[in-house]
Amino acid sequence: MANIGVVTTATNNQVILRNYVSGFPKESDLYIASTTVDLRVPPGSMAVLVKILYLSCDPFSRIRMEKPDPSSPASLALAYSIGKPITGYGVAKAIDSGHPNYKNGDLLWGRVGWEEYSVITPTHSSHFKIHHTDVPLSFYTGLLGIPGLTAFVGFYEICSPKKGETVFVSAASGAVGQLVGQFAKMAGCYVVGSASSKEKVDLLKTKFGYDDAFNYKEERDLSAALKRCFPEGIDIYFENVGGKMLDAVLENMRTHGRIAACGMISQYNLKEPEGVHNLASIVYKRIRVQGFAAVECFDKYSKFLDFVLPYVREGKITYVEDIAQGLENGPSALIGLFHGKNVGKQLVEVARE
Repeated sequence: MANIGVVTTATNNQVILRNYVSGFPKESDLYIASTTVDLRVPPGSMAVLVKILYLSCDPFSRIRMEKPDPSSPASLALAYSIGKPITGYGVAKAIDSGHPNYKNGDLLWGRVGWEEYSVITPTHSSHFKIHHTDVPLSFYTGLLGIPGLTAFVGFYEICSPKKGETVFVSAASGAVGQLVGQFAKMAGCYVVGSASSKEKVDLLKTKFGYDDAFNYKEERDLSAALKRCFPEGIDIYFENVGGKMLDAVLENMRTHGRIAACGMISQYNLKEPEGVHNLASIVYKRIRVQGFAAVECFDKYSKFLDFVLPYVREGKITYVEDIAQGLENGPSALIGLFHGKNVGKQLVEVARE
């Protein structure tokens, strides 16, 4: 006989993809729908029912909003399904677990649905138990999550910085860029960043320790702007933007420069990608360019935490978050990324722990 008064289901609001996107995404491409979720996983299941606390807004989501095209390089990113919840990275709390490594009440971060509750099957490469709760849980969407690991691997592992080198970071006030700049200063480098507003430029120089910064929207000639900031050239470029900025950077790189490419947000909404004209510089200057994805670098996550947590606890690393409140504001927060509306790491607080 069922226990009278025991709640076994709950309403589950979800962010659903309405249409595949071409060009700039709109809030109307997403909508909120309600369904019901069982609050117990099936007996014998390895699944975990989690309550979502925070969701990460990531530029990479835009690629997954496109209609699947096997001939496109973007097909490596699994497209979302129309009429189904979009997915991404988030912080969650286990409500009911059939998995031996997770018990009820455990906190974790990893791949979840954009919804209030998700049923997940944890793996070592998709979900991570949160052991350090003396720092804000929201940090696991950014500083201690994918963006932080991206900054760490891209800067230290790929770019191999040396004291005194010059570093340029595009989209420098974003989730990744704000960390790269601080890592560069720790390594004894001279670092300059670009951003899309005066407010963000000021943030780079006053909060994140950048030696200089400029608003790329106010520069008629990006190559000239870089030459002004780096009269001797650029040793390291942390690439987040692509397009015209990449072209200008190649013209200003020094011999044996390194470029770590983790994103090209300027290209995601274009029906035809922009061409890059200065590729010959890669040969002439023996520049090393490497694209990478943090999801292939989880073997370095423990090393990253060991490195970064002491700095966080000592207040030696600053991290700015832009937090939207409530799942209902998730679509506007996510779409705002592609219009530069966020200041710092954009995330959505779905529920309090």
